[in-house]
Amino acid sequence: MLRQRKCRKFLQNLKAEKALVITATDDKNVILSARNITDVQTATPSTINVYDVMNHNTVIVTKDAVASIEEVYA
Repeated sequence: MLRQRKCRKFLQNLKAEKALVITATDDKNVILSARNITDVQTATPSTINVYDVMNHNTVIVTKDAVASIEEVYA
């Protein structure tokens, strides 16, 4: 997780085009870091849908979000 809101650092760490970043909760630092980057979208397990997942080349999911997705969709 990001400790600071830094777009440049977020982009360097991401190294992906058209990415969907899924976090377990609304992580303010991730949301604020990603909002100025073209083709990067953030979501939580409760807001993801098939269209968003299929529309992005890269899907990045935090460990906590995977657990939450497994609880909801398993």
